[in-house]
Amino acid sequence: MSKTVVPQDYKSLLGLYDTQKAIGLIKTVFQEKLSLALHLNRVTAPLFVPQGSGLNDDLNGVERPVQFDVPCLDDHAEVVHSLAKWKRFALYKYGYRPGQGLVTDMNAIRRDEELDNLHSIYVDQWDWERVITKENRTLEFLQETVRDIVDAVCATSDELRWKFPALKVIRLNRDVTFFTSQELEDLYPNKTPKERENIITRAHGTVCIMQIGGKLKSGEKHDGRAPDYDDWTLNCDILFWHKTLECALELSSMGIRVDADAMRRQLAEAGCPERAQLPFHKLLLDGTLPLTMGGGIGQSRLCMLLLGKAHIGEVQVSLWDDATTEICRKNQIELL
Repeated sequence: MSKTVVPQDYKSLLGLYDTQKAIGLIKTVFQEKLSLALHLNRVTAPLFVPQGSGLNDDLNGVERPVQFDVPCLDDHAEVVHSLAKWKRFALYKYGYRPGQGLVTDMNAIRRDEELDNLHSIYVDQWDWERVITKENRTLEFLQETVRDIVDAVCATSDELRWKFPALKVIRLNRDVTFFTSQELEDLYPNKTPKERENIITRAHGTVCIMQIGGKLKSGEKHDGRAPDYDDWTLNCDILFWHKTLECALELSSMGIRVDADAMRRQLAEAGCPERAQLPFHKLLLDGTLPLTMGGGIGQSRLCMLLLGKAHIGEVQVSLWDDATTEICRKNQIELL
């Protein structure tokens, strides 16, 4: 059964041809603005990594990577879920200094994703990472970076609305409101995390929810996070209110990455201290890898937001079940 939601009286603001032009403009303009704001330069990134290297992102800890054998290497590889850990190793390998960073196009397959308006098995995002100092490991620095990203999003929207007048009805809030996940639970103890996100984002337009991954006072987590990349006390999600779907749209998951102490603590809390023996983890624990912060910014989700699209399949090519395809066809939602 399809989980696709059809907004009442939905009609795309742009036709297929202009949609493709607009997607190209978004991807060019936003990457330029993000790179200037955060001092990033573009690098080439892998589609797959060696199995067992510890470089892949375990996401919430339950998603299965796509794996395949490589006969010429007598080894196995797996398609990346994201580049969270690879980027940190790349900053070390390429000799980046504090204040410098990288950005890349990340393409991934998430085979266990549940399909709906916002989720696809194909993931495309800007993955960025930059070297920081010990003094930068603060919530204040995290919030400053979030504001820079939101400014880049809004500036891209301004250019897009000038180029395509039909998009002038799309208006984003440049002012970010910050909450911790515990503050949200305290405000709405009887709501689910997703319900809290919708309530607070509807009220404020643009919201940053911080400190995700650890258990709240209730004993529950706001959301799952792998224990070996974000510091759960210094990470966040950036949410925008998506007027077309009447819901909060998570555009970015990001954070200041674990140092050695945070990794040991979070591996123990997650019940997987044995990961400390993986190659990537050893490099982090012995101080070889630099202190960093970084995140992913969904390319298709940004296009959905700035174009007012109702379904992610309107801005990317993926696979959909028959029920979703039929619902979209009947309701003028043109899947690519």
